[in-house]
Amino acid sequence: MQSLWMLVACAMFALMGACVKLASDYDANMPQIILFRGTPSVILLFLWTQYHKKSLRPKSWKAHLLRNGFGVTSMWLGFMALSMLPLSTAISLNYTAPLFIGFWMLLFGGTQRDPIRIIAVMFGFLGVVAVLRPSLHAEQLPYALLGLMAGACAAVAMMQIRQLGRLGEPEWRTVFIFSTFVCISGGVTLTVLGWPTLGWQAYLALIGVGVSGLFGQLAMTRAFGLGSALLTAVLQYSTIIFAALLGIVVWGDLPDVMAWGGMALIIVSGLISAWRTYTEDRIMRGQVSAETISQKG
Repeated sequence: MQSLWMLVACAMFALMGACVKLASDYDANMPQIILFRGTPSVILLFLWTQYHKKSLRPKSWKAHLLRNGFGVTSMWLGFMALSMLPLSTAISLNYTAPLFIGFWMLLFGGTQRDPIRIIAVMFGFLGVVAVLRPSLHAEQLPYALLGLMAGACAAVAMMQIRQLGRLGEPEWRTVFIFSTFVCISGGVTLTVLGWPTLGWQAYLALIGVGVSGLFGQLAMTRAFGLGSALLTAVLQYSTIIFAALLGIVVWGDLPDVMAWGGMALIIVSGLISAWRTYTEDRIMRGQVSAETISQKG
């Protein structure tokens, strides 16, 4: 189920990235995009909690503050990169987060410090490069740096999401608090920059940002709360496949042979990591069963 939740999140985030780019092209400013990203989540989840009489009080404010500090920063930086860079370049930079997680696991991951897992992450990154092959001009380098910083911040936020899952924090509350912070940051900035007049195309794209972001955030939070952070990081690369499909359907952008090869690498990396996790789980269950039988004997 972890894999399924992450695939749903990837599809939604690919759609959200396209909507962010479209909204910016139709003259929406960044605080508007940020505000629309968070508002649907806040409204719908608040109504849901009131109907089901759920408490919005978090189990740990400290954990949420850390997650939201890095998460909101990552969103602003990533959206700025999306608005100013070619879509493929911005996405490739934003999705360096799994690579940061992989290096973190390599250094501090304990039992997850597995060379096979690390190789899978590296294959996935190579696949991303082959699919997107980002090229930058000198004037784009500052925005490329923002995109890379967004990936680093997202990695910290994703690891904190898993910690919240260990604390027993339900994903809906994590998403609600995060979305509230997102709306506050967008709303405060709008008081300074103002609300520009927009056409219906811009508002349609803004609504798309919010709706796709809501479902993507819920699915990703669920995935990271269920199991291996590194497995989820590998599966996150499948966002590129969904983005390629969107490019074919919406813009008629058919990937070339190298791009299809990159997609194959992404799929292989996910399969390798999934196989490794499955075999390790079977070994662990066998060890636990053997210890239980020994104690009973």
